[in-house]
Amino acid sequence: MLRIAVQSKGRLYEDTMNLLAEADIKFNSSKRTLLVQSRNFPLEVLYLRDDDIPQSVALGVADIGIVGENEFVERHEHARIVSRLGFSRCRLSLAIPKAIDYNGLTWFNGKKISTSYPNILSDFLQKNHINAEIHEISGSVEICPGIGLADAIFDIVSSGSTLVSNNLKEVEVVMQSEALLIASPKLTDEKQALLNEMLFRIEAVKQAEDKKYIRMNVPKEKLSQIIEVLPGLKSPTIIPLADDEWCCVHTVLGERRFWEIIGKLKELGAQGILVTPIEKMIL
Repeated sequence: MLRIAVQSKGRLYEDTMNLLAEADIKFNSSKRTLLVQSRNFPLEVLYLRDDDIPQSVALGVADIGIVGENEFVERHEHARIVSRLGFSRCRLSLAIPKAIDYNGLTWFNGKKISTSYPNILSDFLQKNHINAEIHEISGSVEICPGIGLADAIFDIVSSGSTLVSNNLKEVEVVMQSEALLIASPKLTDEKQALLNEMLFRIEAVKQAEDKKYIRMNVPKEKLSQIIEVLPGLKSPTIIPLADDEWCCVHTVLGERRFWEIIGKLKELGAQGILVTPIEKMIL
């Protein structure tokens, strides 16, 4: 049995549980308890605070964990990064009151900065030879400048709306963060095999993200031009039709260039274009 530590609430919890569901790892109970076992995969979920996950994995209390990169870097725990999962993206940034003119990092010399990430901030300030006072606080960092507790803050930024509502502006991005799958250095061969199977499923889910399966009828005289337009995995599938002058082409397109490519295909005579979401993709 493999044990995974997962954040007990919040956006990372939702994204993690969605990923496990897409990997067809199902759980017996929808009610969150401390420890929940999957009913179709040898995995049990241990729900923890996000800042407890790195230590739990490093000590072997949990075999693996999904945690924000910001928390993993801050805690300096001895666990290995297995995979970057690409969701729950945010950044750690320095922010100051909107009304202040900012002229660069030297502005922070002699200032007090409130943060929940003192280790990351300290490393950054030392690297850039900035002498500032770090005031560690566990929550509501964004209110500190407004109540006179600090001159600036160092905190997570996603959309930036929290900064705006507190009359702050982001002036320096220190690091980017995303969800990480981390593992204990003490995994047995049996647990590593289970982790490999889980990674196989997760990779199939990730490969399918933002991908569409496309089927279309195309005139054979335009086939070579259409193939040049398609960024297929290897090469598109071509199926003959009852009409000898036409064939059916199957391929995969990414969301980013989808409409651009579809427009070119239509110009080249493609018809009856069918678009289907992809649930899993195994390369």
